[in-house]
Order: sequence, then C-alpha cells, then structure tokens
Amino acid sequence: MNRRLLAFGFLAFATVAFAAKVTSPKEHFGFAIGDDYQLATYTQTEAYFKKIATESDRVRLVDMGKTEEGRTQWMVVISAPENLKSLARYQQIARRLARAEGIDEAQARALAAEGRAVVWIDGGLHATETVGAHQLIETVWQLASATDPEMMRMLQDVIVLCAHANPDGQELVAGWYMRESDPAKRTLAGLPRLYQKYIGHDNNRDFYLAAMKESTNINRQLYLEWYPQIVYNHHQAGPVGTIIFTPPFRDPFNYFYDPLVVNSVQALGTAIQGRFLAEDKPGATSRSGANYSTWFNGSLRTTSYFHNMVGLLTEIVGSPTPMRIPLVARRQLPSGDLPAPVSPQLWHFRQSIEYSLSANRAVLDYASRQRETLLYNIYRMGQNSIARGQRDHWTPRPGRIDEILKLAATDKAAADTDENASDTETPRSEPPRLALKYWDLLRKPEWRDPRGFIIPADQPDFPTAVKFINTLAKNGVAIERATADFTVAGTRYPAGSYVVPCAQAFRPHVLDMFEPQDHPNDFKYEGGPPNKPYDVTGWTLAFQMGVKFDRILDGFSGPFERLPYGEPQRPPAGRIEGSGVVAGFLVNHQANDSAVLVNRLLRAGVEAYWLRQPAAQAAEFGRGPIYIPDRPGARVLVERSATELGLHVRTASSPPALGDLLRLQPVRIALWDRYGGSMPAGWTRWLLEQFEFPFDVVYSAQIDAGQLREKYDAIIFVTGAIPAPGARPSPFSRPRNLPPEYEGAIGRITADKSVPALKEFLQAGGTVVTIGSSTNLAYHLALPLQSALTERGSDGKVRTLPDEKFYIPGSVLQAKVDAAEPVAWGMPERGDFYYERSPAFTMPSSGANAAIKPIAWFDSEAPLRSGWAWGQKHLKNAVTVAVANVGTGKLYLMGSEVAFRGQTHGTFKLLFNALYLSTARTESN
Repeated sequence: MNRRLLAFGFLAFATVAFAAKVTSPKEHFGFAIGDDYQLATYTQTEAYFKKIATESDRVRLVDMGKTEEGRTQWMVVISAPENLKSLARYQQIARRLARAEGIDEAQARALAAEGRAVVWIDGGLHATETVGAHQLIETVWQLASATDPEMMRMLQDVIVLCAHANPDGQELVAGWYMRESDPAKRTLAGLPRLYQKYIGHDNNRDFYLAAMKESTNINRQLYLEWYPQIVYNHHQAGPVGTIIFTPPFRDPFNYFYDPLVVNSVQALGTAIQGRFLAEDKPGATSRSGANYSTWFNGSLRTTSYFHNMVGLLTEIVGSPTPMRIPLVARRQLPSGDLPAPVSPQLWHFRQSIEYSLSANRAVLDYASRQRETLLYNIYRMGQNSIARGQRDHWTPRPGRIDEILKLAATDKAAADTDENASDTETPRSEPPRLALKYWDLLRKPEWRDPRGFIIPADQPDFPTAVKFINTLAKNGVAIERATADFTVAGTRYPAGSYVVPCAQAFRPHVLDMFEPQDHPNDFKYEGGPPNKPYDVTGWTLAFQMGVKFDRILDGFSGPFERLPYGEPQRPPAGRIEGSGVVAGFLVNHQANDSAVLVNRLLRAGVEAYWLRQPAAQAAEFGRGPIYIPDRPGARVLVERSATELGLHVRTASSPPALGDLLRLQPVRIALWDRYGGSMPAGWTRWLLEQFEFPFDVVYSAQIDAGQLREKYDAIIFVTGAIPAPGARPSPFSRPRNLPPEYEGAIGRITADKSVPALKEFLQAGGTVVTIGSSTNLAYHLALPLQSALTERGSDGKVRTLPDEKFYIPGSVLQAKVDAAEPVAWGMPERGDFYYERSPAFTMPSSGANAAIKPIAWFDSEAPLRSGWAWGQKHLKNAVTVAVANVGTGKLYLMGSEVAFRGQTHGTFKLLFNALYLSTARTESN
C-alpha cells in the first residue's frame, strides 16, 4: 500500500470541518464509506438519505419515480439554505436559459447573474462498479455537513443534484457481496442475474429511447425539470496501469452539437486533472488513455451533449476487496494524456473514494467560479440552435468532405490560386488548400439541414410513430401537432400529424434522431485496423423504428399547436369502419401493436386468422391482414383494443374463403437466457412483455434435457447463445454458496448436448428463432449455406474478412425484403436493419438450397443508411434473414439484430411473425 499517497488523500480534506448534527456514514452504516470489504445496500442508503434530509437544512429529497423492480429512485438536492428557499426560482432560471425561448441577450445575462449553477452528480448506474454508489453517499454527507470555506462558497453558487442511477442494482450487488460472513471470501464475481431488471449494463445505452423506468426518471430531471449545465456520470474501471480516466475524450465528436460543448468538456477535464495534480493524486489519464469519445448518443452523459449540457465521464479503478495496480511499462512514461503516472501498488477502496471526492470538488469548484458563464453558455448554445433552425444551415459531414476531396483529386484546377496566400514553405503534413468552388459544393441546396420534420398521421403504423414521438418528448424536445389538414412543399398532410421543428434549443438531439449518422473512416493508420468506437456508430431512431417522415428544407408554417413539454402522446383512438352486415373484422398487420390484439384474442380463446391475400375491403392493409370472425367476445376485445392501441379496423361483410386463412393459435414460447443474465435476452424479455406474448425463460440445462417439443412450439436464441462449431466454451467458475433458485441457470449451450436436443425439436415440428451469432446453429446442423464475409487466402484456406477490409461495428443498413413470405407479412419491400458485425450468408444455387428461403438480403453494394460501413460492398447479395426447413420444423436465421435494445420496431414483425407461424395452420373443410 502506498501509505504516503493514502495519507495525503486524507490530508487534502484535513481542514474540512463537519456539522456535528448530521449523522456520518460510519454512524449510520456501521462502517466508513470506503472501508475494505464493506458495501452498503440501497435499503440502507435510502434510509440514510431520508435521515440526512431531516438533519441538514441544505438538503431536499426528491422522489424521481419508481424503478423497474418497484423501488423509489431518490435524488438529493443540496445547496445553501438560502438557495433552497428560492429553489423554484432558480429552477425556473435554469429552464428559461436552457430553452432560450422568448428572452434576449440582456435578459439572459441578467438571469445568468441571478441564477445558480446546477450540477448533476450521479452514482451506481453500473452497479458492479461499486465506487459510484459509494462516492455518492460520501458526497451527499460532505455536501450536507462540511463547513470549510471552499464548501461554503460552492454551496452558495451551486445547486447540486445527487442522483442515484440504479437502486435495484445496488441492492442486488451489495447483497451478493455481503452474503459471506467471512470478509476474505466476499466477491463481486458470479452475480446471478442482470443488475438492472431487464438490460444490465445496457442501462447506459437507453437514454434516447428511455424504455426503462430508471432512464425515464433521469431524463425527466435532466431535460424537463432541472436542465443542469453539467452532468457528471461516475463509472469504472480505469484503464489498466492507471487510476482514473477523465475528460477530454478522443475524437471523433459528433458534428451535430454545439462546439461550446466540446470546449467546456475540455475545460472541466483540465480542472479535474489540475486538482489531482495539486493534491498529489497521480494516475489520471485522458484522450488516448481509453477509447471513450463523444460521438455516441444514448448514454447518460452523451445524450446530455445533444441538449447543450457539459457531460462528464470518469472511469476509476477500485473494489471493496483490495486490488493491485499493475505495472504497465508504457504507462510509466509521462505524456500529455497521462501527465503523472502512478506506481504499481496495493489499492484500497477508500483511495478510489478519495479520488472521486476530489473530482466532484473540482467540478463544483469550477461551477462555482464559472457560474455566470455556465448559465449564459447554455443559453448561448440554445440560441445558436434556434438560429440554425431558422435559416439555411449546412452541417459538415465526413462523407461530404470525402466527396469533394475525391473530386479535387481529379481536378487540375482544384488548388487554391489566391495571390494573397502565404508563400512560406508549407509543412509536409499540411493538407492541400482547395479552390473556393469546393466551398460552394459543400453548400449544395440539397445538403441543407432540415428546418423541421413532419410525421404524417396517415402512415400504416402510426401507433409506432407515436411511440417515436414519445421518445422525443421524454428527451424534452419541442413537438407540435396539426389541428387541421395542411400542405407543405406540395404535399398534403392530415390533421393529427406531428411536426418537430429544428428551431429549438435541443436541435442537435432532433437532428440526431432523424438524420443519418455519418461516422468518419477512423483507422490507426492508412491500410491499418480501425479505431474501435466506444459503442455503435449509427442509430438513427426514426430509421430503426420504421417511422415515415418528411424532411422539410425550407421554412414552413401551418395550423400547428405546441404540445406541453414532456407530455406523453397517445395515438388517436382507433375505430371500426364499415356498415351493413358484419361477418368479421379486418386489422392492419402493418401495425406492430396488432400483435397485442392478437395475443389478447388468443389468451381469451377467440378465433384469429391471417389472410394469405390482401382483403378486397382493405387492400391498403397489404398481405397478411388479421381477420377476426364476429363471434361472442370478439367484438368487445376488438373495439377496446382498437381504441386503446389506435388500430385501424375494417368490417368484412362476408367471411374469406377457407383456403385463404391461416388460423392463429396460442404459442408456447421459450426464451433462452443464461446464468448471470444475457442483455439481449433481457431486452427480448422486455419486448415480449410489452407486446403481451406469453413465454418461459429457459436455460441450457432445460435445453439439454430434451423432449422440448412436449413443452414448447418456439424457442428464441438471442445473439451470444449458440457458439460457433469448434469454439471453446467461455470459462465459468461456479459461485460459492449458490442460492438454490439459481441452480437451474448453470451451464452453457454446447454442441454435444444442446444441438442434438434442438435438432430433435426441429425435426418434431418445432420452430427455432436464432438472432445474431446464434445463427451458428445452421452450421451445427450442416445446412447448405456459408458466411458471405470470407475470403480465400494465398494458402487456399477460407478465412473471415479482416477488419481492414470489412468493418461494421453497429449501423443501420437497408435490405430488400420478400414481403410475400408469411414471416415478412406487414413489412415493406425495403427495410432498415440494425447490423453490428452480424452474420450474413450466401447460399449455393444447387437443388440442395431448396430447403432454405432468403427473406431479406442486401441487394446493393452500398446498403449503409446510418453509421460506418467499411467494405460494405462485400455484403452485395448477402442474405441477412432466412428460413430453413429442418424435418417438419423451421429454423429462422436472423443475422441482423431484429430486436436490438428495444429500438428496432421496424423489424419486430419478423420475430413476431416467426412465433405465430410456429402454430399457425391452414384452414380446411
């Protein structure tokens, strides 16, 4: 242990005095925060927050809402007592400046002078990163009780929002760690399930969708209630051989947000680094120290960038069980990104808490000293966004820059011939100067940013479009709705259509949800491997959700009403159209929520069918419309669900011919999961619940036991379930003292036990749906297909294409869909698919291929819609979704992530239809 460093950590706060009346963590928990081998549960933490709220006049406790497991998610608001007396006024100032609506420069400066900086500090989002929740506890105590001059100044200038990001996770993780009475046996390893009910670590990928209750609660505070200027998100673990990663981040940063965001992130990162150096806390790295960038939208701190807030992320080492900082030789050399290397040593939990407290103080000190600047800057950025949305504006994008460079490379007159240009020698690394005509090319009229987006109310799946609108509402976006029919740019739109204007403070977020992401080609060197992104590179939510919208490039107006910020929208109540004799009801299969109606009908024992051909009475419904005979119980369910879900229903005057009907029947569904929890399985579990599918969660032991056909009709395997043939199973260490309820979850899918059981299930008429890498099952079953993403080396061996030739880390691609196939009924003939290093197939042209049908394939050499797709030409004619006959059963191969993170509403039907088809039967006389 580095005693000098630890001693100095305490010495840095030796002058801090604390108010005696506020209970200390040690008095409440029975141990000091940061003591080795000790963790607090959320139940204990909640009780402590409530206690402090009664003891300190600096504290207000805010109920943010319930978690997915039903706990209360608390936020502790802390400031000087006199600030708390005017809390509503300061909250109003923060909101007015962030919205930047209806106030001029002078008013903004006056509000900035009057207001208080608002800083968000959270902890516990990733619950196994135990420093986060525990530094939050210690921070709350110090803010509530410390009386040193720096603290008193900060409390006068700043309102601090101390928010717990994942109560359920802290309860699970702390309980798991502390279950051992012997401290030496305590471990964070072997957690039996995800530390967020459905999505685990992906809870930090949910902030633009806000599917989870916790994400919704947090977004409400950030973008609808408090509008903090700084959002500080604590994480682990620090890069190996260092202690903590701090801002600034590596490039690329997203071109949609205001440059003041980037500048402010750098300034805050410098402040944190400076504090560490002043307190002799070495080991802080930034930029190249890790792969974190500011490109991605969707995490807690990155979504804040698109709202003109200064998002901070730190990643620190630390564990309640003492650990070692290893020697990494290259990281013993000081650099601009690691100015003070740390020596290898034994490291204790309290040291990580001290570093976190120093970082928090650095942020709060900066906010105090730069109070007016922070408040004014968020107004300035909002005004910038409004101004850009009111006039012609062009956002530079990597693809457009590449386009003009390519043109210039073949143009003899491309060079800048300005006589006044400097005649000094140009450094070899200096990029060439281009003639101004290329500037004009970058200002093509069609390359202008939209002034707004219109979402027509008459699109086939308007209820899903409304769900998309609600994701924007949860993110504080200004939304309008048409009160009457209107025309823009020659197109007629019905009343009830939504309009999302770009002349608003949160314009960056609006553009990011509608427009394609254009990620640069980011390689370590020319011809070398890619610099792997922090997360995905393309996510355009409107594309993923299959929403139909129009980009409007010129200013427009109409009979629009501004909706209250954050107000959830519901689709217009559906109605049953038609008159005269009613034999039954026709429902549009193109609406995802039609699955909810079908599941309610099947659960109630009411007949439901698909029509093989479009219905004459509802031709616009396309193939596979749902037919429900007008029998007892049917009408009430149809009417109630149509009203609730906004479904389009028509009456049928006569029943269809029996040969045109597919009878839908209840489906016994199994969803694979594993010990510790699979995030894709968790997302799929959430998805099935949202659409009211009944299902069981099964584990490998149940698969291996066989006789699956007796219990199930369809089994879903998400990505990561089924390994490739010959792959080594991932190591698994059975946890000590495993609770009995988790015994059945132990195990993995294997070639020797699981695959034969699945083959038996298929041959007996079962349906298996494989997604992503679990399409490996096709290779285990020796089906006549192969990967499209291979090449033959000079040695004649087939190998996977290297990243230098093909690399799609997470993007939206467009594919051709065979909408005539039942599994694709309700889909358009071209669809947007989420692709993340996903499998893609080629099939031999021989007769052996007759048992496999392609459902969706990439019919272009450039299928990219949003993101980064290096070498995308290799996907030409590659199949991304297929169905194979195995015995009397069916194996669905969905290489693309058709249910990715709850976002890909545009491809949900492929999964839903496959499930229904497992029991659907042709009607006969």
